[in-house]
Amino acid sequence: MNARNAASVIIPAHNEAEYLVDCLHAVLASSDLGAAQIEILVVANGCTDDTARIAREIGVRAQVPLHVIETPQGDKLHALRLGDQAAVHGTRIYLDADVIVSGELIAALIAALAVDEPRYASGAPLIASARSAVTRVYARFWQTLPFMRQSAPGFGLFAVNAAGRARWEDWPQIISDDTFVRLHFAPYERVRVAQGYSWPMVEGFCNLVRVRRRQDRGVAEIAARYPQLLRNDDKRGVGVGGLLCRALRDPVGFAVYGGVALATRLPGQGGWTRGR
Repeated sequence: MNARNAASVIIPAHNEAEYLVDCLHAVLASSDLGAAQIEILVVANGCTDDTARIAREIGVRAQVPLHVIETPQGDKLHALRLGDQAAVHGTRIYLDADVIVSGELIAALIAALAVDEPRYASGAPLIASARSAVTRVYARFWQTLPFMRQSAPGFGLFAVNAAGRARWEDWPQIISDDTFVRLHFAPYERVRVAQGYSWPMVEGFCNLVRVRRRQDRGVAEIAARYPQLLRNDDKRGVGVGGLLCRALRDPVGFAVYGGVALATRLPGQGGWTRGR
C-alpha cells in the first residue's frame, strides 16, 4: 500500500448524536477513491448521549475500518490527541462531526497531499442553510468577506500529509485548533481543492456572539503564545471602503454582522464554547 494513497479521518465528537449519522454516511459514500484507502476514527469525548453507540452501529456495516474511541474527558484537543495516537496513516483529515463532505472531497484531499513536501489542504466551504433568520442574514454577509476566498481557510475540515503533521508535536491546549494548524503553513503550502463541504453556523444572535467571541480570543491566544506563526497569516482586512460597499449592497446583513461584532466586545464567557 502506497503511504501517500491513504488517510486517517479523525472525527472528535462531543454529544454529536444529532449530526454524526449524516457526517459518517457522507464520508462512507465518498467516491473516486480508486486505490486510496481510508480509516475513520470517531473519538467520543465526554459524551452523555448516543454518539458512541451510533458510530459503532454504523461501523458494523461500513466497508472501511471505522473505530470508536471513548474518553470521559470532554475536550476536543484531548480527542485530537487520542485520534492521532490511534491513526495508522500519515495523512490526517480532521473533520468536525457536524460537517458533511461532498462525495469527491476525501479523494481530492488525499491526492492533493500525496507529495513529499509538507502540505495543508481543505475544501470549498458551503454554509448550510440555517433555521434562524438572524443566522441566515449573518452568514450571507460573512460569506462576502475576504477570509472565505483565501487559500483553504479550513474551518470544520482541514487535512495535512505526514510531513505536514510533523510541523507540530502534541496538540497544545488552545481554543482555535484550525487556526493553529493553518498558520503552521505558508500560503504556498496550502491547497484549496475545488470539492466542497457543508458547514453549519450556530443558530441565533446570542450563539453567534458566543462563537465569534471564542474565535477572536482563539486568534489572540495564538498571537500571544505563538507569535512566530503570524508570518504565515495571509488574512486580508476588508477596509473602510470594502465595508462601505458591502453595507450598501446588503444593509441588513451589515447591521446584523456589525451587531454581532459589537456584542463580542462586551464581557462574556472565555475559552472554548460550542455555541449550541
